[in-house]
Amino acid sequence: MAFSPERRLRIVRFLTACAVVVSPFMGMPATQTPGPDAQTADFNDRIKSYLTVRDRVDGNGPPLRQTADAAKIVEAQKALAALIRNARASAKQGDIFTPAIEKQFRALLKWETTGPDGARTKSVILEEKPLVELKVNAEYPAKEPRTTVPTKVLEVLPALPKGEGLEYRFVRKHMILLDTRANLIVDFVFNALP
Repeated sequence: MAFSPERRLRIVRFLTACAVVVSPFMGMPATQTPGPDAQTADFNDRIKSYLTVRDRVDGNGPPLRQTADAAKIVEAQKALAALIRNARASAKQGDIFTPAIEKQFRALLKWETTGPDGARTKSVILEEKPLVELKVNAEYPAKEPRTTVPTKVLEVLPALPKGEGLEYRFVRKHMILLDTRANLIVDFVFNALP
């Protein structure tokens, strides 16, 4: 039976996704095997915890008023970032992107950057070369560009909560989770791209 190239691609993607989800659990007794979305559920819980902290401390800051004044916007971001840093003083790389979650993200990104359209996708991501210190709770430098994250990549990664100001971005081959409301690096994955 012959399949069209698109159908073959969908089958390969499905099988790859199954392998990503199943491989960490091979050899585990059935009673210990988490559901297929265990890493995604854990990731979502970690995101919710971060947002809870941010929302809690945001209530302690000065009230924000809508403004077109860039200096006031930056001032508000810095104030929120300081409150978040204080509340997350012990935060470290891997608090949100745990090793299991990192593994899942790398597998998903590998397929999207090495598959049939992978070279094009990877070139779009690597087009900008921001110079950013990879450090949890660090400010994203205002003068550095923010990479374009192709739609195809966003479609395979776990969706971030809408309207919360969280974005996936890349700093060369590394992926960061950026809080745009505070202009803050929440967590990152070293060498996320192959």
